[in-house]
Amino acid sequence: MFLKKVDGPRQVTLPDGTILSRADLPSADTERWVASRKAVVVKAVIFGLISQTEALERYSLSEEEFKLWRDAVLKHGDKALRVTSLQKYRQL
Repeated sequence: MFLKKVDGPRQVTLPDGTILSRADLPSADTERWVASRKAVVVKAVIFGLISQTEALERYSLSEEEFKLWRDAVLKHGDKALRVTSLQKYRQL
């Protein structure tokens, strides 16, 4: 088995004990962003699996868009990323 050379860790352990690896990240050509995919990208950046710069480039995100995702997760959890919840959580 051969491992591809990557910068940074191959996996990180989250506070709840689960392991997040690079294989868990959404595909770079993702067009449909559901809450669970957004949450994985945000957690990968927060816990050091990938850098924010790498995430922005890989997924063609703007800094503003990623900041909105990150702030929503930090304040309200993963459920805040659901489209139906956006207005509810932005008012708080």
